[in-house]
Amino acid sequence: MGDGERERHLRQLGARGRHFLDFGAAGDGQAVEVLGDLAAAGRIAVLVPGSDTTVDTFDYLGSRRASLGGGARALYGEMRGVSRVPAAVVAWYGYRAPRTMSRDVLSTARATEGGGRLRRLLDELRSVNPAARVTLLCHSYGSVVCGSAVGGADRAVPSSLAGMAVFGSPGMGVGSAAACHGIPVWAGRGADDWIAGAPHVSVPAFGGMVGFGADPVSRSFGARRFDAGSGGHSDYLAPGSLPLHNLALIAAGRTSEVSRG
Repeated sequence: MGDGERERHLRQLGARGRHFLDFGAAGDGQAVEVLGDLAAAGRIAVLVPGSDTTVDTFDYLGSRRASLGGGARALYGEMRGVSRVPAAVVAWYGYRAPRTMSRDVLSTARATEGGGRLRRLLDELRSVNPAARVTLLCHSYGSVVCGSAVGGADRAVPSSLAGMAVFGSPGMGVGSAAACHGIPVWAGRGADDWIAGAPHVSVPAFGGMVGFGADPVSRSFGARRFDAGSGGHSDYLAPGSLPLHNLALIAAGRTSEVSRG
């Protein structure tokens, strides 16, 4: 097709030593990369990205640390330093992420579809390693996907799911942390994150819901708040940062050591 940029990104993703559970190059693509040994891991973190994620931005979205691949590598390095058991990270671009400048980013439609796919991933992880404890780490629109996967009366939560943390979240599409069936929910927001200005409403429109409801870092939501530092919307997984360290502690099960927000 003469798309040199797509070819360059595919070559990078196909480099020797990288491991994918799922991959596709059609359209915006799909890519689910694994860092570490899933079968041997005692702790698994599933990193769920937000809008603008494609196979072209998987490794670079304005900066390495803003991308799913770059953030997953920083998280894996941090988890290896704090986890008392072998750790693995799944960089899960397994849904059709909306574009920031689109109507889709205001709707729960793609999150609902993505939530079903995320539940299937959790079932697959349990079949590969039923003893591992899994934590969802959900950024921005990815937190709506996680809310759809876990929240609601008709959701059966896998016993392997130890908890979830949302950061830079516009809302989870659920009314409170209690809607997540007792799964511990952590929430954090950087002091300079523009998402703080997003309206926390949810109204029916376009055959679905627009807006994502309650603010996860509000006291009324009921999540455990972690200190996400002073950074902006793309800074949560920056190497050496406070939010990265706290997220790694949450995923490693060392929650008593998390600095609270």
